[in-house]
Amino acid sequence: MTGPGDGGGPRQWAGADGAVLVYRDDTGAQQFVPLEGRSSLTIGRGSGCDVRLAWDERVSRVHAGLDRVGSDWALVDDGLSRNGTYLNGDRINGRRRLHDGDTFVLGSTSFRFRDTHRGSTQLTKVGEQLVTAASLSPTQRQIVIALCRPYKHEEPYATPASNQQIADELFLSVDAVKTHLRTLFQKFQIEDLPQNQKRVKLVERVLGLGLVNRRDL
Repeated sequence: MTGPGDGGGPRQWAGADGAVLVYRDDTGAQQFVPLEGRSSLTIGRGSGCDVRLAWDERVSRVHAGLDRVGSDWALVDDGLSRNGTYLNGDRINGRRRLHDGDTFVLGSTSFRFRDTHRGSTQLTKVGEQLVTAASLSPTQRQIVIALCRPYKHEEPYATPASNQQIADELFLSVDAVKTHLRTLFQKFQIEDLPQNQKRVKLVERVLGLGLVNRRDL
């Protein structure tokens, strides 16, 4: 694996002050990329990227970047990536400011942004309340995987699986599927969306947060 372009590479981080990216490489090892002293950083599969994800086939050659803006950092995806960049479950277009605790996903790789200079803020608390794989019950995880199943081949006109399709796959009643989906809509804070948007948004959230990967489908 190739690390940041300054030759230092991802390395173990002992909790020093400053902004840092945290992610797991293809072996499952946790990696830390300190951002102090940088003005920008690129992430992608290409050999020239500061953080290279050569093993992740869903990541573009130059997928996304981070830019320093004053004392803050911004995540940037100008539309060059094929599969997009998801910040806290939402696909971004352009530039979004990062806050301590934010999670963003490129391909099948999830990053956590930490900025110890900022300390604990309300925005940090919001980030820490993001749904994680551990917060989904086994049945909820099976349901979201079944819901996302039509997206396995990334067809442009794919739509989420119907309640009946999910029920048939998991040997559940349709009423049980509806009950679990209502709980999931609340968990992901999308229960107030119009009914015809909830299922699509749930798919976007679970894929964007890396809770379901294409290989799960």
